[in-house]
Amino acid sequence: MAYSHVLVAVAPTPESHRLVSKAVSIARPFNARVSLITLSTDPEMYNQFAAPMLENLRELMQEETRQFLNELIARADYPVSQTTIACGELSEHIRAFCRKQQVDLVICGNHNQSFFSRATCAAKNIVGNSCGVDVLLVSLEKG
Repeated sequence: MAYSHVLVAVAPTPESHRLVSKAVSIARPFNARVSLITLSTDPEMYNQFAAPMLENLRELMQEETRQFLNELIARADYPVSQTTIACGELSEHIRAFCRKQQVDLVICGNHNQSFFSRATCAAKNIVGNSCGVDVLLVSLEKG
């Protein structure tokens, strides 16, 4: 099946490089667009410990996330058309992005880490809400 726009849900882990590589292998034959979406940790969860420094912490986390996305883009060997750093419910951001940007394939990792557990839930929500988007879950288990 030919896809025109592939959205990859990534996290700042080495496994995300595998997800981007998979997206590129699917997109390249059709000259499809590839976009990346990730969650930024909300520093509000640390508010008891760092209340006076929350704004600096938020900026630092955003910058680290941007740096990781830039690293993914540099190593992709394929143009990445758009990146999004989201906060909150991942599945909601993915569904909104798919609608606005005409995404026809979402790639998520299937892993036991908390982000990838959320990505799996996001994939279920995307499929369950019948947005007409294919979802590919890529196994990231070592072995």
